[in-house]
Amino acid sequence: MIPEGGIALAGVDLGIDLGTTKIIVYRRGKGIVLEEPSVVAYNIRNDQVVAVGHEALAMLGKTPAYIQTECPIRDGVISNHLYTEYLVKEFVRKVTRSFLIKPRIAICIPSSITPVEARAVVEAAMSAGARKVYLVDEPLAAAIGAGIDVTAPSGHMMVDAGGGTTDVAVISLGGVVTADSLRVAGNTFDEAIIKYIQSAYKMAIGSKVAEKLKKEIGCVFDPDPAVSATVKGRNLLTGYPQQITITQTELFDVLRPHAGEIVASVRSVLERTPPELIGDIHDNGIVMTGGTALLRGLDRLIQEDTGVATRVAEDAVRCVGIGTGRCFEQMSELKEGFQNAATYSH
Repeated sequence: MIPEGGIALAGVDLGIDLGTTKIIVYRRGKGIVLEEPSVVAYNIRNDQVVAVGHEALAMLGKTPAYIQTECPIRDGVISNHLYTEYLVKEFVRKVTRSFLIKPRIAICIPSSITPVEARAVVEAAMSAGARKVYLVDEPLAAAIGAGIDVTAPSGHMMVDAGGGTTDVAVISLGGVVTADSLRVAGNTFDEAIIKYIQSAYKMAIGSKVAEKLKKEIGCVFDPDPAVSATVKGRNLLTGYPQQITITQTELFDVLRPHAGEIVASVRSVLERTPPELIGDIHDNGIVMTGGTALLRGLDRLIQEDTGVATRVAEDAVRCVGIGTGRCFEQMSELKEGFQNAATYSH
């Protein structure tokens, strides 16, 4: 019992999905408590941060010249240490409401992260007031968040396709058996759309418009030529506003090559998987998580190529954040993939 007006001294455990496009915070015992864009707006005259998250995203492309917006996490790693620290600190403050109780923080990391990149993640968490930091392999977190028993002696294949990276891994007995991480994900598809429209229609669009178009009619398997969408932008020749209609078949031709890179990564991981686990994967299927898992036809494309049943997990976008937080409940069983980050904090 806590006396009225008293302070709870029980520790707070937070799981953070430090995504390229979005940061999700899971608080043990409460679930998802924060979900905001990984965006910072700052004044270039004095380097002062003026907004973060949703507020900063709303400013994207609409600010005066002296206000800049930046995504300080790119391709799954920290590109701007100072602004990432500020983001994490602000979001941790929001969910703990006090620094009197220093939380334990678990943060997921891509399979291919380097020691230098891992140290940057740890320092960002420590600066946010963490008393202890743990690093979690992203595919392992995704599997836990998708409701898979990762501690069982059975092989499961995960394809976690986010905004900056796609992680493909086979998991068994609480650890990652074999994995691959490639910097082909949601942002790659958005950039491909921007370049195509610029080349084919001589029209400039922003990343938000490209992402919206991708979600509306983007497809990488069996496109419907009758499906189309209207896009507005700026004519590069006249400088005037312009409106075009683009078909799903057009976007298929733009997106399919990049989807093929993800399929090739899945094939590569399967080829390196021990024979004893291949049968398990055939029985259990391939599970997809992350926002890019929702791209139309990506699951069918993987299934068609591998011959293994492929499905998108429920609440795919949040799986990594949920799983990162739930790792605290399985600390004793996760011998691999969930490590105390003390070795990186010096």
